[in-house]
Amino acid sequence: MNYKKTISFIITFLIFFNGFSQEAKDRNQENINVNKFRQLYQEFSTPNMYRTASGAPGPAYYQQQADYKMDIELDDENKKIYGNETITYKNNSPDVLDYLWVQLDQNVRKKDSPSLEINGNGASPYYLPSGFTKEFLSEPFDGGFNIEYVLDENKKPLKYIVNQTMMRIDLPTPLKSGESVSFSIKWWYNIQDHVNQDGRSGYETFEKDGNRLYIIAQFFPRMAVYNEVEGWQNYQFWGDGEFALPFGNYDVKITVPSDHILDATGVLQNRKNVFSKEMLKRFNKAKKTYDKPVMIVTQAEAEEAEKGFSKKKKTWHFVAENVRDFAFATSRKFIWDMMAVKIGSKDVMAVSMYPKEGNPLWEDYSTVVVAETLKTYSDYTFDYPYHKAISVHAKQIGMEYPMICFNFGRPNIDGSYSDRVKFGMIGVIVHEIGHNWFPMIVNSDERQWAWMDEGINTFVQYVAEQKLGEDFPEMIYPLEKFPSDRGPAEMITNYMSVDQNFLAPIMSNPENVYSLGPNAYGKPATALNILRETIMGRELFDHAFKTYSKRWKFKHPSPEDFFRTMEDASAVDLDWFWRGWFYTTDYVDIGIKEVNQYFVSSEPGVKMKELMEEQGIPRNRLRPLIFLENFDNDTENLKENDPLENSKLLSNYIKENFSESEISNLQVPKYFYEIVFNKPGGLVMPIIVDYEYEDGTIERVKYPVQIWRKNDKEVRKLVPSNKKIISINLDPDLETADIDTSNNSWPKKQDESDFDKFKSQVKG
Repeated sequence: MNYKKTISFIITFLIFFNGFSQEAKDRNQENINVNKFRQLYQEFSTPNMYRTASGAPGPAYYQQQADYKMDIELDDENKKIYGNETITYKNNSPDVLDYLWVQLDQNVRKKDSPSLEINGNGASPYYLPSGFTKEFLSEPFDGGFNIEYVLDENKKPLKYIVNQTMMRIDLPTPLKSGESVSFSIKWWYNIQDHVNQDGRSGYETFEKDGNRLYIIAQFFPRMAVYNEVEGWQNYQFWGDGEFALPFGNYDVKITVPSDHILDATGVLQNRKNVFSKEMLKRFNKAKKTYDKPVMIVTQAEAEEAEKGFSKKKKTWHFVAENVRDFAFATSRKFIWDMMAVKIGSKDVMAVSMYPKEGNPLWEDYSTVVVAETLKTYSDYTFDYPYHKAISVHAKQIGMEYPMICFNFGRPNIDGSYSDRVKFGMIGVIVHEIGHNWFPMIVNSDERQWAWMDEGINTFVQYVAEQKLGEDFPEMIYPLEKFPSDRGPAEMITNYMSVDQNFLAPIMSNPENVYSLGPNAYGKPATALNILRETIMGRELFDHAFKTYSKRWKFKHPSPEDFFRTMEDASAVDLDWFWRGWFYTTDYVDIGIKEVNQYFVSSEPGVKMKELMEEQGIPRNRLRPLIFLENFDNDTENLKENDPLENSKLLSNYIKENFSESEISNLQVPKYFYEIVFNKPGGLVMPIIVDYEYEDGTIERVKYPVQIWRKNDKEVRKLVPSNKKIISINLDPDLETADIDTSNNSWPKKQDESDFDKFKSQVKG
């Protein structure tokens, strides 16, 4: 029996004995499992034939289909949009449906919308003139759908009821499994000014030339999702929670002024009718150009178009297969460029549309960034399946739809711009193009789980931004890395440090969190980056992440599907991680509580003697043992001796059990360091530590997270060494999101005072 085992046995015996004596008193008290490593069975839904325990779709998995045929007209003069649509809805579920739910998201902009009254902010101590006018003097915007009719296939009225942003259509005959039903809706609404009235779409007016730039989305009644998880998606659109939509095929005709340039979701069907001969020539060139964008509409041509306001009309016709939504952008101000990108075995068109107000920034960067984003996302998930990806300039919006997205980033009037504007624009283009994968293809429910699209996408955005910086160093010069604002662990610590009363778990509905950006974007992106870089390693993580992406391509995953797949494809138990990072608001704070130094002794040390006396064990009853004694208790100056000098027992044992050649290669540790790690924070994480020795060498050791499994407060590690340790540093690369690094070093580092910093700058 060695020293450590002796102490361990004695302590264990004492704990057991004392606990046994208390058992009768505490017998009826509940003992709840609060271990950080307990399984997530209570939180997870039970696997079934629809969704398996592995995280993959089950053999009975289904999803509904909604096909749309639409005729749309945009009235530029009156800022209205008119639509007539026919929806064909196929019931692929095993259930019989008595009614259908349609989303009317524009109704959030009705004058009497309850969404206008959901915030209880009270009086502000100050107002900008524009804010005061908008709040107290302006009439509310008259938005929302005006439904003219809802008709069945035989042009007979269907009974319907509107509840805020949802419309229930009652079916005369229940829709059985495998059956389809078609119905038509005629509608119109006033388009809002998204610059002054906010919103995810609308128009911007350019006062100098009197033109408008339209970015149009959520513009038509859309089918809600029906699935086995919650039946009909019935959560109202309040503004923050985005959209849950089924896949389907779209056939859309959009009529706009004839001098407008327009692009949209889907394949353009009548290019020869809407393109000039010169535009067609340029387009055919762009399809074969992979190194730089080709101008389809030049700045000079766009500036000339700005001068006229045609009363004539032109119709653009698009067809899109297997998409979950549809959006478009139109204006006579658009400059238009494109280039081809090789993705797998097919060519994809990277496209940008922007007014002259976006130049030179947009002409220099937008389409190139689109192309590189398509490549990186395809590498880490699956090949981009659509034929194009469009980046559209919008003054203050970043928003995504299948094949098309709206992105901010505008230079000053003189064309100059700061790095902040430049990198902000590049970052939002990467992000919004990336949304083609999450959630436009890997189709999670944004209304319920914002992190499944925003957080996952922000993580891949970070990877793509860093790759962009590596591949295009001139784009980020003089910086060495792309200045991502989310992803690295240290960037989330301020958020995780705030008052717990103002935090919500990641697994919260987006309408109910205090800070949507950090909660739905930053924290989950950071969590996934930590998983990749620190917990799982890139190889295991990347394989599991790609597995999830491929499993749920063109399907509707739930959070459990993601969590389970990441574990299933990697053989890494992550229940502790999901629970801590996603289901709680705990934070990381791991520190060095104390460091005790020991040396080898042949005689019992102070602590050992105390235990012997406590238990009534005389010295002669102990077997021959090697003891460790604390440096502080060295009364005979033994701590600097060779361990073989201090313990003849050890010396003789080695001589008797090892050959001379073995002995010559033995390195008997001279020093023993007991490091006490404590955890003021709630989250468990691996302990990453640098040991710096007196000869200048540094040894990095990573203790697995399971080190905390039996003691959530503090753990001890004994480090033997034949060299002195002069310093110990925790989390040296700041990769665990530790909110307090003041306790991460031994000896404790003293913060430099402002006066000391000043003195260090003074040259004498």
